[in-house]
Amino acid sequence: MTRMRTVDAAVLILEKEGATQAFGLPGAAINPFYSAMRAHGGIGHILARHVEAASHMAEGFTRAAPGNIGICIGTSGPAGTDMITGLYSASADSIPILCITGQAPVAKLHKEDFQAVDIASIAAPVSKWAVTVLEPAQVPGTFQKAFQLMRSGRPGPVLIDLPIDVQLAEIEFDIETYTPLDVHRPTATRAQAEKAIMMLNAAERPLIVAGGGIVNADSADLLLEFAELTGIPVVPTLMGWGTIADDHPLHAGMVGLQTSHRYGNATLLESDFVLGIGNRWANRHTGGVETYTRDRTFVHVDIEPTQIGRVFAADYGIVSDAGAALAAFLDVAHDLKLTGQLRDRSEWAGKCRDRKRTLLRKTHFDTVPIKPQRVYEEMNAAFGQDVRYVTTIGLSQIQAAQLLHVYKPRHWINAGQAGPLGWTLPAAIGVATALPEETVVALSGDYDFQFLIEELAVGAQFKIPYVHVVVNNSYLGLIRQAQRAFDMDYYVQLSFDNINSPEVGGYGVDHVKVAEGLGCKAVRVTEPEQLGSAFAEAKRLMAEHRVPVLVEVILERVTNVSMGLEIDSVNEFEELAESFSDAPTAIAARAEYESAGSPS
Repeated sequence: MTRMRTVDAAVLILEKEGATQAFGLPGAAINPFYSAMRAHGGIGHILARHVEAASHMAEGFTRAAPGNIGICIGTSGPAGTDMITGLYSASADSIPILCITGQAPVAKLHKEDFQAVDIASIAAPVSKWAVTVLEPAQVPGTFQKAFQLMRSGRPGPVLIDLPIDVQLAEIEFDIETYTPLDVHRPTATRAQAEKAIMMLNAAERPLIVAGGGIVNADSADLLLEFAELTGIPVVPTLMGWGTIADDHPLHAGMVGLQTSHRYGNATLLESDFVLGIGNRWANRHTGGVETYTRDRTFVHVDIEPTQIGRVFAADYGIVSDAGAALAAFLDVAHDLKLTGQLRDRSEWAGKCRDRKRTLLRKTHFDTVPIKPQRVYEEMNAAFGQDVRYVTTIGLSQIQAAQLLHVYKPRHWINAGQAGPLGWTLPAAIGVATALPEETVVALSGDYDFQFLIEELAVGAQFKIPYVHVVVNNSYLGLIRQAQRAFDMDYYVQLSFDNINSPEVGGYGVDHVKVAEGLGCKAVRVTEPEQLGSAFAEAKRLMAEHRVPVLVEVILERVTNVSMGLEIDSVNEFEELAESFSDAPTAIAARAEYESAGSPS
């Protein structure tokens, strides 16, 4: 056995568990842990400017690739409390991150010592586990259990709080014989799969709803195989976007009150059976439950038992990992295919494709100031199919989900349930840290961008290149649109005359100057014809300088984005597409338009 400090054992365990990247901020109470990271060298570290940002960087890193677990580190007091929003966001979206905090000595925990706070109790509601380790010998087992919990069942975050004297204590530990604990994920049985597939096979107009659980299970390939075998159209949720490519013939569009397609909602309303896999039935997806469920049969598959029936009672529920369920469904469907019992869905799928070709929103506007729809049209053209989009909340995110295209899992990285403003920038840094050679494009409204704008300096310091598109209308746009119901426009304007930057024309903050002051490159766009060249220039600057590059687009002040309270009554505030030229980057091919006539 080898005698070592507990922090040395902890860092060795991190390496053995495959966690290799941390984001955080050193402090007196966590310096022993940093000394262990420095001594062993196996954990990369990015110095954040704000510890909430470090937690979002860890989230982005985890979300970027299967198996990743991002780490965020700070002291227990202000750093730990700053991380709570990141823990909430990760917990809500089933994302495993490990928060490690440095605490006051054990003997001082109840004496109001400097920066001592019961962070484990504060973090408990938004973590799978939050614990302050009081005995040095428990440190290895605590880290071992943390990784098991983060990976078992519904994934999620864990916080480990380490008093400084516990960090410095020595223990006997043998890393050579250390083995990660077994991870438990429930598995659908053959009998459950048979019942679900028989219900599906009896339906006339079935749909698959593909949730983020399929992404977490790294099982998009199984989803695609199952959809193609059965011929059943797929509706991805916002968290499941990319599990089937937008241009796949069986991609039926997204459903919901906001981040949805006209054709997706229309197809759901025409369906009579829905198989939900790894999804939550989130309220922005379903809208009113009565409208969503009326005249439909539901089978719900989720890894978390308490998700079954949480929003509405499905006709049949299966507690299972999404990948395991899909594998079982495939076995049953293959057997039905071999015996000629699997129904032909080509007519139903064809009708879904017809809606996808015709029920489109207009994107090609030439007006100045720029309409946001044109921005997303040009992004589709500029960034292609391999781009990784990162965003969080607001009109920018909602309309982007309506108009952008995603072709692969983990290529749309979004804080789905929590939607914290400021999340986008640090999350993009986390994604770009995990995938340094891929094109990462963040999308923010001006307020989301301003929340944690200082983290641009992190990207400049550590040479983390990505493109950040900021659609600037100098408004809290989503809140302004919601305030229409109250006939007010109250404290949602961000506009003011900037005495140092009259060139921004009353839009307030000069984001270009701020970005450049933080060591990054920036381009401002005021006319729609400039968008394509601006995105090309951003990619060039990013490759040349290896820093974040801002593309700020000055938008019209007021745009009302398509949304509603029910999926059968989404309000369309702008004109709809009437010809191919109205939506030139829509998925439907030009030949399909020309052969079928104009969209309606």
